[in-house]
Amino acid sequence: MSLVFIGPPAAGKTRVGKRLARKLGATYADTDKLIAREHGAIAQFIPEHGEQEFRRIERNTVHAALAAYEVVSLGGGAILNEDTQAQLASGEHTVVLLIASPEAISERISGKTNRPLLNGIDSWVATYEARREIYERLAHLTVDTSFRPMWQVSNEVHRYLKRIGSPLIRNSSPAQADN
Repeated sequence: MSLVFIGPPAAGKTRVGKRLARKLGATYADTDKLIAREHGAIAQFIPEHGEQEFRRIERNTVHAALAAYEVVSLGGGAILNEDTQAQLASGEHTVVLLIASPEAISERISGKTNRPLLNGIDSWVATYEARREIYERLAHLTVDTSFRPMWQVSNEVHRYLKRIGSPLIRNSSPAQADN
């Protein structure tokens, strides 16, 4: 069973996932980072090989990561794949949707060129709205990260895991601080 972070680009999935995995003493993977390690920067891969090839590789990477890691952050579009949706809806994973306001996202993506499928806040809003139903259907918990320190977001997810009796909590050291 994995704790899986989903959500639109720049919502904080990597930062919160890493932080929470450390707190839990759990293994962690970011599927975009796994893909980049094997195939090069995604910002270069997609223009050269196409989004369809990227999504094929992404699906295989997601499947492997969910089997091998306790905490996994998925790329924003990974949930577009029906097999990934079925895997996340199987009941074997706890799925946390991280969202943020367009204003917060605008600050996070301003001047960045590492997101090849986004060209500004308008394309981000359109992308998020197109995926919103899938994100919401798959999520057990939704947390807004807008203008919040990531340690607060991490603590909120940690409290949720305690409340539901997640097996990941037993890995957590009582001596670890909340921030």
